Amino acid sequence: MAINVQRLASRLSFRQLQVFQTVYELKSYSHAGVELGLTQPAVSSQIRQIEQALGQPLFEYVSRKLFCTAAGERLHEAIDVIFEQLQFLQEDIGMMKGKVSGELNIAAVNTARCVVPYLLPGFMEQHPQVSINISAVNRVQAIQRLGENVDHIVIMGMVPSGKPFSSLPFLDNELLPVVPPNHPLLKKKQVSIEEFLSSKLLVREPSSGNRLALEQHCQKVRVKLEPYMQIDSNDGLKHAVMAGLGVCVLPRLNILAELQIGALKAVPIAGFPLRRSWSLVYPRNKHPVPAMRAFIDYVQGNIKTIEALFEEVTGAPVKG
Repeated sequence: MAINVQRLASRLSFRQLQVFQTVYELKSYSHAGVELGLTQPAVSSQIRQIEQALGQPLFEYVSRKLFCTAAGERLHEAIDVIFEQLQFLQEDIGMMKGKVSGELNIAAVNTARCVVPYLLPGFMEQHPQVSINISAVNRVQAIQRLGENVDHIVIMGMVPSGKPFSSLPFLDNELLPVVPPNHPLLKKKQVSIEEFLSSKLLVREPSSGNRLALEQHCQKVRVKLEPYMQIDSNDGLKHAVMAGLGVCVLPRLNILAELQIGALKAVPIAGFPLRRSWSLVYPRNKHPVPAMRAFIDYVQGNIKTIEALFEEVTGAPVKG
């Protein structure tokens, strides 16, 4: 068996495996050639050499469409493992040299997209070889991705309770009750939460972290939450408030410009602003790759710096 493996290894190259994977993903010899900077005959030649080494066809044409054979599917699975191990090897060697490399995949709930940039400058300065990919998701998608172990880190405000997740709080998420600049509530020195909630309350969808925070607060102070209208984005909500459709509770970070120019006004209500924390969240039993571990360590060790940068750039206090 070892001899056969050695013979196979001597007839294959990583370049050939890369060519195969590209054809597999693009379902086209010509498109793979464009992607790799090769001619179509050169791509075909590489695939034939792999087929000869394995003694099995890897692709077939049916009705002018390219399909992968069973042998090709098995090869694809094996190559995924090989390339993954090479990535781990590269990262481990980098760690031995004192350098962290590899990919860091971050998913951020929509309201946290404005927060992520404040975490990155110092980290990227320390670890310039890390490639960062950021995906924007809603809360339902974030929880689903955590369960499916899609990302290295998820950034969200309301961490699900009773789930096998670890979390690291790092920055306050301040939720403000806001109204348009000509609203009658602004004439009062103090507004009751009942008055605010009965002023045509606009809310996010039930799964939203912001809505959950408001619902929890209402339960705590024993008032009934009766939404006037539901809108599934913070941008949509703030424009609805500015248009005079109603009132809303929104994250300060998402309405900094509108507060500064007076397009939205915060009203004084006891118990507000609501304070929650943005958190790094990941599966509790997840084995962190070096880039993930370095990012968690960076955020944990630089929370004060991140708060100061956030406050300097946005003018929004993070505490008090």
